[in-house]
This record gives sequence, structure tokens and C-alpha cells, in this order.
Amino acid sequence: MSGIEIAELILLPLGVTALLTLPVLAAIKKQKPGKSMRRAMLTNLCAFGAVLLCAIILPLGGFASADETAEAANAVTNSAAGLGYLAAAISVGVGCIGSGIAVGHAAPAAIGALAEEPKSFAKALIFVALGEGISIFGLLVAIMILGKL
Repeated sequence: MSGIEIAELILLPLGVTALLTLPVLAAIKKQKPGKSMRRAMLTNLCAFGAVLLCAIILPLGGFASADETAEAANAVTNSAAGLGYLAAAISVGVGCIGSGIAVGHAAPAAIGALAEEPKSFAKALIFVALGEGISIFGLLVAIMILGKL
């Protein structure tokens, strides 16, 4: 193995992982409450740019032969399997994002209602569970899409 192959296989993924953990470290550190989110977002954007730049400048190659890659590209291009996988991923992703938004709004309201009246636990639990059900429906749609491929 040459030095370039060692760098591609070991050092480059470690560097990318280090760049991706920078926003997490910035969020954990939280130096000032007002500026921590702005700083974390800026760090996240810079880390994303650095990873994108590494992907453009140092493309990883040699893991699959050109023949295998061409055959796989033709198989996906000629069939609708690629779009099916994309549709399944989008249905799960959008369902989970919607579920997170719904639970993010329902859970604090439910906690507030429980603080005022403890008897409303069942109703609060139902509202939070309804928000979580959106992601389950997205998963079911993805399973149905993948079943058709």
C-alpha cells in the first residue's frame, strides 16, 4: 500500500469525522447563551463546507471497478428502482421531520396542562402520541414503496 492509499483509507475519514464533530463541541461548550446558537450554526456551515471541499479535492476511488460501476449505473438508470429508493427515503425523512415538529409543539403544552391539572394525563399522552404517529405512517409508506421495487 502506498502512502496515498493509507491516507485515503484512514486519515481522510478521521479528518472528516473531526470536522463533523466541531459543531457538537461548539454546542456543548456554550460560551454565551445568546451567541451559542449562532456560533454553532456558523461552525456547522464551515464544517460542511470543509467536508464538501475535501470531497471535491480528494475524491475517494478504487473501491469498485469501472465495469461494476457502469453496470450498476445502467441498472438504476434503466429501471425506476433509484426513484423508488429516493421516494422511500423522502417519505421517512419528511414524516420524521413532521413528527418532530408536532411533538415539539405538543409536548410542552401537555407538560403545562399536566402541571395545572394532573387528571389530564391521558389526553396529553394522546396528543403527543398522535404527533409521533406521523413518522410511523411515513415508515409504512416507505415499506410499501420498497415492497413494490
